[in-house]
Amino acid sequence: MTTARAPRLEKITPANPEAAPALRVRPEQEYAVDPVTHSLAEAYVRPGKAWPRVIVDDDRVVGFVMAFLDIDWRDDGTDVRSGLWRLNIAAEEQGKGYGRFAVTEVAQELRRRGTKTLHVTWHPGEHGPENFYLTMGFEKTAEKVNDEHVGVLRL
Repeated sequence: MTTARAPRLEKITPANPEAAPALRVRPEQEYAVDPVTHSLAEAYVRPGKAWPRVIVDDDRVVGFVMAFLDIDWRDDGTDVRSGLWRLNIAAEEQGKGYGRFAVTEVAQELRRRGTKTLHVTWHPGEHGPENFYLTMGFEKTAEKVNDEHVGVLRL
């Protein structure tokens, strides 16, 4: 008898490169998050700043998460931030706790690196992730970036 493994984050490697790009969120959510292929391209051109991982449960890839690390938010050295850059949970896997798991894992990674706050931005809208982030403890700020709301989670 095999024992089920707990969800985990895994690096994207030559052994698993095709799983993450195949992920699709619900059609009504597509406006709110870029496809994984776009995220992987950003990670490629920002080594050391992007922290991409697949969310795996047993042997199934159920989602994708990417953190950003020490980004110069204002391009002047006065506001360096880390946080959640992307979170894609496969449409058929939503509502099972994988998003919460991924945010918690990113928060732990940032704490390990000495970061005190986790930032996130989101598109407003009926099918957007605002309620999810607020229930995770993020505080919505008055700041906006490209029409996206900014939230902060104190670590």
